[in-house]
Amino acid sequence: MKYIPTIGLEVHAELKTRTKMFCNSANDPDEMRPNVNTCPVCLAHPGTLPVINQEAVRHILRIGTAIGGTRADFSEFDRKSYFYPDIPKGYQISQYEYPLITGGELLGVKITRIHLEEDTARSIHAGGKSLVDFNRAGIPLMELVTEPVLHDAETAGRFARELQLLLRTLGASEANLEKGEMRIEANISVSTDENKFGTKVEVKNINSFRSVERAIAFEIQRQTALIESGGKVSQETRGWDEAKQVTFHQRFKEGSADYRYFPEPDLPKLFLSEIPEFSPEAIHASLSELPWERRARYARTYALKESDAAYLCATLERSAFFDAVATALGNTAELVALAPLEMPTEGRPGLGESLSLTGLAANYIVSDLAGIYAKKEGEAYATLDPLAFAKLIRLVGAHDLSSRGAKDTLLILVEQGGDPETIAKEHGLIQSHDAETLRGVVQDVLKEEAKAVGEYRAGKESALQYLLGKSMKAAKGTGNPAILKELIVKELA
Repeated sequence: MKYIPTIGLEVHAELKTRTKMFCNSANDPDEMRPNVNTCPVCLAHPGTLPVINQEAVRHILRIGTAIGGTRADFSEFDRKSYFYPDIPKGYQISQYEYPLITGGELLGVKITRIHLEEDTARSIHAGGKSLVDFNRAGIPLMELVTEPVLHDAETAGRFARELQLLLRTLGASEANLEKGEMRIEANISVSTDENKFGTKVEVKNINSFRSVERAIAFEIQRQTALIESGGKVSQETRGWDEAKQVTFHQRFKEGSADYRYFPEPDLPKLFLSEIPEFSPEAIHASLSELPWERRARYARTYALKESDAAYLCATLERSAFFDAVATALGNTAELVALAPLEMPTEGRPGLGESLSLTGLAANYIVSDLAGIYAKKEGEAYATLDPLAFAKLIRLVGAHDLSSRGAKDTLLILVEQGGDPETIAKEHGLIQSHDAETLRGVVQDVLKEEAKAVGEYRAGKESALQYLLGKSMKAAKGTGNPAILKELIVKELA
């Protein structure tokens, strides 16, 4: 039988604010000393009262506005009761019936709600003991819930990556999964009826995008096999074991009634229209260029392929570097003719084609620079001078550097820094434009390649490219291909 998977995501992200959600303790996710960013409020001492963090509310409104969600006019906080050692109050201040944002869409995935709550403390289990660090307790936490409209693991992974990029673009969260600043939970069910959902299973403890995709794929397979063997899927919460690449039972899933939600009596109701800083105009004006807007701008302005624009926009560091390079190149759309044999890689401009300098820069970032960083521990755009990179591109555009010479120069530039022209000269990579010098190279090649010469004269055009390649090799990569090609044609005439 055909089984139809249905997936909904719940994403938590710690927000970037100076202080915690309901108190004045520092919000510092990098603090390694335990229990130093605490106070009587976030430790839930008797008689203390919470105060709403205005910047956290503003973050949620900006995120909601970016995805086209509907802002609440009236909102309030609720108490969500459950009892764990990392919940100091015995309940969590969250939002239930009146979230700040409802609806919206991101990457084609419909959003149910976005609301605010406080994070829990961190439990540490070691040496047969369990310790609790309350530094994280009370940090502002966004929860975003999607509609159950996803049907495969890859789409879920793409959505999670896009959300992380949006949060970073807006400066709302670093959303680092490895540090627990972004946590993804997947609700998964399978059914043979496209009009009905199966029994939902929630998978927690997923700390990477790849693990999100693997956990969902595994759970779809597990539930399908269970049903086909005559078993029944239980509504439960499962964890993800990264080492074994399997999900495992944690507890049976609670319903909303188990949390005994009721309005938080110690916090005021929020009427957003009465707060000038939260007006739609003020929130709209605070938004920076959004990821999908930047991708469209790159494709439109620099005639980039959709995949190249997506790659450049995948991280803030990458797009900031490209923007700086484009500025250094004057954001020019003026085309330069690529020399023969330049950029022969599949899917990139080839023989005799034209490309703007900025488009040429994008190609080198997407292919050559990406290849260099892939062999290292990670990308390091912050240490690469965009002005030097732009100068390298100008050398290529002026046919002073061949594609091979540019690759070699770029590698040195990444590893040591410096001036690309100086590097190219020191390593003998600058192309020669001296026709008289190159004429001798061409004449020697034509003497040695009599067969190819005969084929060209017999009308075989590909023989010309063969002779050009041989001439480039004889000139040790320093011969200008356009001049070499012209000389070959003249000599053969």
